[in-house]
Amino acid sequence: MIHFSVFNRASQIKKLQTTKFDLAIIGGGVTGAGIALDAASRGLNACLIEKHDFASGTSNKSTKLIHGGLRYLKQFEIGLVRESGTERAIVHKLAPHLVVPEKMLLPLIEGGTYGKIMTSIGLKVYDFLADVNGDDKRLMLNREETLNKEPLLNNNEVLGGGLYAEYRTDDARLTIEILKKAATFGATIINYCEMESFNYTIDSKIKSINCIDNTTGNTFQIKARNYVSATGPWVDKLRAKDHSISDKYLHLTKGVHIVFPHEKLPVKQPIYFDVPDGRMIFAIPRGRITYVGTTDTNYSGNLDRVVVTKDDATYLLNAINNTFPSINLLIDDIESNWAGLRPLIHEENKAPSELSRKDELFISDSGLISIAGGKLTGYRKMAHRAIDAVLKTMKSKHKKDLNKSKTDKTPLVYPSFENYSSVNIYQKELELKLSDIGISDSFHAWYLCSTFGKQSDIIIQKSKEFENKNALERLIRAELWYCIHYEIANSLADFFVRRTGRLYFNIPSVRQYMKIISDDFVNYFNWDTKRMASEKENMELLLQDATTYYNEDFK
Repeated sequence: MIHFSVFNRASQIKKLQTTKFDLAIIGGGVTGAGIALDAASRGLNACLIEKHDFASGTSNKSTKLIHGGLRYLKQFEIGLVRESGTERAIVHKLAPHLVVPEKMLLPLIEGGTYGKIMTSIGLKVYDFLADVNGDDKRLMLNREETLNKEPLLNNNEVLGGGLYAEYRTDDARLTIEILKKAATFGATIINYCEMESFNYTIDSKIKSINCIDNTTGNTFQIKARNYVSATGPWVDKLRAKDHSISDKYLHLTKGVHIVFPHEKLPVKQPIYFDVPDGRMIFAIPRGRITYVGTTDTNYSGNLDRVVVTKDDATYLLNAINNTFPSINLLIDDIESNWAGLRPLIHEENKAPSELSRKDELFISDSGLISIAGGKLTGYRKMAHRAIDAVLKTMKSKHKKDLNKSKTDKTPLVYPSFENYSSVNIYQKELELKLSDIGISDSFHAWYLCSTFGKQSDIIIQKSKEFENKNALERLIRAELWYCIHYEIANSLADFFVRRTGRLYFNIPSVRQYMKIISDDFVNYFNWDTKRMASEKENMELLLQDATTYYNEDFK
């Protein structure tokens, strides 16, 4: 039986209905995924349900960095910086093709957030807290060296710069790989399964949850000894259903990113730069594009459809054009965008950018454990804290049979890479393998390697079975086959947005291959005309939102 396949859905649903689990996790973002992996690898019988697709909320809409949080030093969040720095090194080792080391350039300008002396000290402290060694240690640059690193910077403003280590990732791919690994340890994991309500014992403890399979409309119950809500921006919605909202609650902020073809914004490496209002922005090259973000504004709108406004785009465009004055980018130069929410813990009289990124547990009298706040980088530690809360409810005789956590040493992808050097070697090998099937550009080798790692071999081999004359059509059809059979891709959006990132990083390819991918979905699942119309309508809405800049009054 193939792990994590859509075709196993019926048996997984049956297992959810007939098993009493040690732990039921609600929410399939990176936090829920981390909890599922930690639980299952320790020996707990765990299940996870997600009402939409995995990583369809916050965990697909971040800045896509596994980073140490340099700016949190300014807020004196030393513990958060130390933990983030340690964690990014661990996650890089677990999936070196997916968590990629980058040298971040921090230009220093007159009147900027960081002065020369404080930057030098700050980056040194940052390296110390993050236990950075060797070539990854910070390097201070003079004005000429900084402009050589990035000639697009304003030479009238630059005083110097600093280079320091960060890691780029694809947040949705990371989430998917964590979930796949949890499944290999026995976790029961399913998407498009929504928790509707709680059922309670006579003494007001949760005894089961009522769920609906959003693909069929069928309802059923899941029973477990413990329940964890890792639902991000929806945490308070579930706490309200549990009647356990307290004086601690979420404060949602919106972060926006805009995407340009790399030739429109040809920065040579990631840059973290000042904007006039005192915030700082990232510009990050990634394959054929460069993306820029992020904003940080209060949000109280629709949780299921978060969009980019004209003001959001204008703010980021002004920041870019101010920092790179020779570029003169316009809103029409933007290729795509994304907007996501940060589920932070509310603090009185604090602006969005001042709110702590620390995570927090809420444990209700009914037994519901909710986890909120936090950062992508800290998903493993958040999982530890949630599982520790679960273990406190268990009797000693049950706990003694469990393993200690080993997620810091468990590679996320099989076959795994030994280190980042082996990733580069494999990417070169992919170029030769792709050339053999008629694809001779280096971009697709990079794309496959950074998306699927060594699983790319399965995809390339499968592509040889398709009869299309065009090699790229054969390849993308093989990608779809793989995502359906190995990654529970269940819709056009699953494939184009979360499994491959094409909606954000290669939106022309979505339009180019929509027909061929739609036809394959119909063949795999016998979609009727109603389902196909619904799928196309949803993709058109996603394409619209990724290329439209709405008025502030959009609801």
